[in-house]
Amino acid sequence: MRAGGETTFRVAIRDALADEMRDDDRVVLLGEDIAAAGGVFKATEGLFEEFGGQRVRDTPISEQAIIGAALGAALNGLRPVAELMFADFVAVAMDQLANQVAKYRYQTGGQVTVPLVVRAVCGAGFGFGAQHSQNPEAWFMHLPGWRVVAASTPHDAYWLLRAAIRSADPVLFLEHKSLFGKAGTVDDDRRPRLGQAAVRRDGEDVTVVTTMLMVDRALEAAQEMERRGHSVEVIDLRSMAPLDRRLVVRSAVKTGRLVTVEENPRECGWGAEIVSMVAEEMAGELDGVRRVTAPSTPIPFSRPLETDWLPRTENVVAALEAVLRG
Repeated sequence: MRAGGETTFRVAIRDALADEMRDDDRVVLLGEDIAAAGGVFKATEGLFEEFGGQRVRDTPISEQAIIGAALGAALNGLRPVAELMFADFVAVAMDQLANQVAKYRYQTGGQVTVPLVVRAVCGAGFGFGAQHSQNPEAWFMHLPGWRVVAASTPHDAYWLLRAAIRSADPVLFLEHKSLFGKAGTVDDDRRPRLGQAAVRRDGEDVTVVTTMLMVDRALEAAQEMERRGHSVEVIDLRSMAPLDRRLVVRSAVKTGRLVTVEENPRECGWGAEIVSMVAEEMAGELDGVRRVTAPSTPIPFSRPLETDWLPRTENVVAALEAVLRG
């Protein structure tokens, strides 16, 4: 990776994998069609040619086999990066992910670590239907032992993936399919850490907390609110587990109002955790709270219906105006 160069989210992922593999020969890749084919979303293109079949391994179409092999590799000194293609498919291997990978370090009293990364493409917007478009971050936030990363820029995707691979704990690394073509620079400075959120826009009147594709929607909404005379602060969580509680609470204390925006059904979404956390810290001092979510339905296959299902900029604007009205 050339510091300061313009790149895309997809290429930043590939470069992070390549740079970690060059720096550490324990890093190996596992997944369906990730070798000669370069991955379904072309995020591993060229890695098979550089590192060979011992380190970039195609697997059978079996998520249980992929996670089982990755867990075994992690326990025996390697640093596997397993690709599950679509984040929805974590459900196929959930017993291993929830009951083995998440708990192994704890059950050995810290004697054995599990340096395992699961890369998974998530998010709606392409008409892939309900089984290929979900965001499962809330599922894993409920599993102690897992770290969860949800980057929104090429810079963060590059540095957070490198940090995830170096982590001694398992990391679910989510890649929103609508962001693969997003362009940006990757710099040597401002390297994000796991568990460190970012303020994407400073504001005084209301705080918006969000992730991935919804960061762009929130920034668009903040621009619209500025035209209406209001100042909106936008926080990109970047890591869902651990949460940057200090930054979120500090922002909410400053503005006195909070809106969460998530591409998920409302019930038990991560936005509820943010609202609860801030409410506990502020002891009723908030002037207004709103949650923007998707409807509580499966993600539609129809493109027009899917577009309507996704939280839109105008939904965020409506929530911001509601909290500002009190």
